[in-house]
Amino acid sequence: MGYFYNPNIHPYQELDRRKQTLIQHESNIDLKIIYDNEYPLEQWIQNITHRETKKCLYCYQDRLKTTAIVARKGKFHFFTTTLLYSKFQNHELINEIGQSLEKKYGISFYYADFRQGWKKGIELSKKLNMYRQQYCGCIYSEKERFYKS
Repeated sequence: MGYFYNPNIHPYQELDRRKQTLIQHESNIDLKIIYDNEYPLEQWIQNITHRETKKCLYCYQDRLKTTAIVARKGKFHFFTTTLLYSKFQNHELINEIGQSLEKKYGISFYYADFRQGWKKGIELSKKLNMYRQQYCGCIYSEKERFYKS
């Protein structure tokens, strides 16, 4: 079971493109997805304002907390995140947050270093003609992608 929750993706067209890609391919991987259709971008920005140096911490915390809550309500055995596939994410911090939420919500956090599949995943996604995101999704990473000072 998958859970699609990305409150920080900017612009909205990027969020929709990622979601549509998942919708198109979920049957190919025999995975059911719970889609969170809320787009609380304003709330995300308000919570990150003046804490920009800790934006990833907030993002990880928010996404993992929401996932843990959904997993607990759904009576799943574990929760995890696709962030663990990316070589650009802070695995140590993600695991620390996941372990903390495991204790708080009483549902196990599954940590695995999925980065070894990075190259194979890129090749497979190209073969399947999937859209590949070029930045994590937040407005700050979008700026880093395009703006070179």
